[in-house]
Amino acid sequence: MVFPRRGGVNLPENGAVNRIIRAAFGVSAAAVLGGAIERQVIAAPHYHGERSDHFDGTRFFNAEEGEHGRGSFFKWMLERERGFWRDWVDEAPGDAPPERVGGGRMRVTFINHSTVLLQADNVNILTDPIWSERCSPSAHVGPKRHRAPGIRFRDLPPIDVVLVSHNHYDHLDLPTLHALRRVHRPRIVTPLGNDAFLTRHGIRNVIALDWWQAWERVTLVPARHFCSRGLSDRDANLWGGFVISGPSGHAYFAGDTGFGGHFERIAEKFPSMRLAMLPIGAYLPRWFMEPMHMSPGDAVRAHAAIGAATSIPMHYGTFNLGDDGELEPVENLRRAIRDAGDPNIVILEHGEGREV
Repeated sequence: MVFPRRGGVNLPENGAVNRIIRAAFGVSAAAVLGGAIERQVIAAPHYHGERSDHFDGTRFFNAEEGEHGRGSFFKWMLERERGFWRDWVDEAPGDAPPERVGGGRMRVTFINHSTVLLQADNVNILTDPIWSERCSPSAHVGPKRHRAPGIRFRDLPPIDVVLVSHNHYDHLDLPTLHALRRVHRPRIVTPLGNDAFLTRHGIRNVIALDWWQAWERVTLVPARHFCSRGLSDRDANLWGGFVISGPSGHAYFAGDTGFGGHFERIAEKFPSMRLAMLPIGAYLPRWFMEPMHMSPGDAVRAHAAIGAATSIPMHYGTFNLGDDGELEPVENLRRAIRDAGDPNIVILEHGEGREV
C-alpha cells in the first residue's frame, strides 16, 4: 500500500506514519463524539426566537456590561484562596410547614441554598429546588452538600408551582424536579429556553417566560447573570428572577444576580414589595464574582432599591461555590445591616419558617 502525496509522488508505507494517522483520526473521532454527547446529554438546547434588547438571535445578554469570560474562570481556578468550610453540619431538620396559608398571611421557609418555600393566598411555591447530594452533572464529582436540606422532602406541603430561575446545576436540579413531578405534579415556571431542556429530560407542564412576561400571578423579571449547563450552550437560554403577586401582596425571588439597575425597575413596576429573597453567597473573589453574584453589602443595597418591607438572605451555607467561607456571608451581612441602620432583613436558620 502507498500513500499518495500532492504532485503525484507516492510515499511508501511506514509503520510510524500509520500510527500517527490512526491516532489523529482517533483523536478527531473522539472529539466529534464527545462534542455530540455533550450537546445531547449535558448542554441545553439553544433557544431560537425574535431578537430583543437582551437577545441577539443567538445568545442572551445582560442589560449592564461586566460579565466575566472563560479566561477569567481559569485565572480564578489557578489563584483560588478558599475560605473555611466544615466538612458537614449535622443539624435536625425544621418542622413541617403548614399545608396552606391564607387570609392575607404570607409565610416563608428557608430550606437552604436558593430553595425557599413561599406560602400565601393558599398557594405553595417552591424556588430553585435542590435536594440532591451534589450540584453537578455527575453524582460522584462536583460541589457537594455541607449540610442536609433544612426541610425533609417528605415533609413538604402540596407544591403547586416551582420557579426555576436559570439552568445552573445548583438551581435547576433534574433529580429533584423529577421527584417533585412524581409526588406533587406542580406547574414549573422558568425563563425562555429552559422548557426545551426540561422536556428533553422528561419534565413537562412547563411555562417559559421572557423578562416582564407573566403567567397568572408570576412575572419573570430581569437579573444580572448568565447560563450554561455544558461547554457549548453559554447564554443559550435566559435567566431571571420572579415576582409573585396576589391578594397578600408582592414577593420577589431574585434567583442569582449581581447588583444592578434592574432592582429599581422592578420596584417601579411592583411598588410596596412585601418580601424579597436575596442571594448573598459565592461572592468572592469580587474581581470575578461581582458582575454575577451580589455580596452581602450589595444585598442590603438591593433591599433598599427594591423597596421591600422585609427581606431574607439565601444562596449561602450549603454548597461551596466561591472563595467565601461557610459563615462569611452571614457574618458580613450582619455587619452590613448594622452599617445601614438596621433595615428589616431577617436571617432565617436552615429549615426555619416565619410569617412575614
